[in-house]
Amino acid sequence: MNPTIELLKSHRSIRKFTDQPVSRELLETLIEAGQAAATSSHVQAYSVIHVTKPENREAIAELAGGQGYVASCGAFLVFCADMKRPTDAAERTGARVVRGMTEQLLVATVDTALMAQNVAVAAESEGLGICYIGGIRNNPQQISDLLGLPDHVYPVFGMCLGYPAHDPDVKPRLPVSAILKEDRYQDDGEAVAAYDDAMHAYYQSRKGGPKDTTWSRNLTPLFDTKLRPHMRDFLVKRGFEMK
Repeated sequence: MNPTIELLKSHRSIRKFTDQPVSRELLETLIEAGQAAATSSHVQAYSVIHVTKPENREAIAELAGGQGYVASCGAFLVFCADMKRPTDAAERTGARVVRGMTEQLLVATVDTALMAQNVAVAAESEGLGICYIGGIRNNPQQISDLLGLPDHVYPVFGMCLGYPAHDPDVKPRLPVSAILKEDRYQDDGEAVAAYDDAMHAYYQSRKGGPKDTTWSRNLTPLFDTKLRPHMRDFLVKRGFEMK
C-alpha cells in the first residue's frame, strides 16, 4: 500500500485530546485542502463555522447529546450545507433563481460531506485526530440560532480536531464482498453474518473495554424508531422546501 491508502485505512475516531492547540495557520491549510474536493458544477455549496467561544462550545456539546469532547478538543468546526451563497450569486447576475429544490439540498449536503472528508484526511496526515459529530442534528434549530445561520443554510455535522490523547483500535469495516457488487445489486447476508462475528471479536478485545454486541445489534436503535423526525420540518423552515 502507498502512504495515502495506509493513512485512509488507519482512521479512528478520536474523543480524547491533549491541550495542544490547533494553529490558525494549520486550520486554514486544512480548509484549503477541503476546498480542493470535488464539488457539483463548481457550486461549492458549503460554509464552515469555527466555534471558538468556550460558552458556545459547551452549549453545542450539550445540544449534541452531552459530548464533552466538543468543548475540550483543540478546534471545533461545524460544516454547513450552504445554498445561500450560490443562489445569491446567481441572482445578482439577473437570474430568476428557483430556491428550495430537493436537488439543491442533495448537492449542498454532498458537497459538504466531500469537503469535510478532505479536511479529515488532511488533518490526520498532520498528526491530528478527528471525530465527526452527527449529534449536531439533535437540535439543529438551536445550533442554527447559536451560529447565526441564515435561511438556505443548515448544519450537517460538526468535527472535533486535536492532537490525540489516546490510541483506539481501528474498527473493522464490512468486507469488500459486501460492498462491491458486479453489474447489479446482490444480497450480502452471508458476508454480514461473518462481519458480525468479526465485530463481536473486536468488541470483546478492544482497548476501551469488552462489549458483548455485533454490528447488526448496534443498528437496532437507529431503525426501530423514527430517527430525528424533526429534520424534515427543520429543513423546510430553512428554505429547503424539497420540491
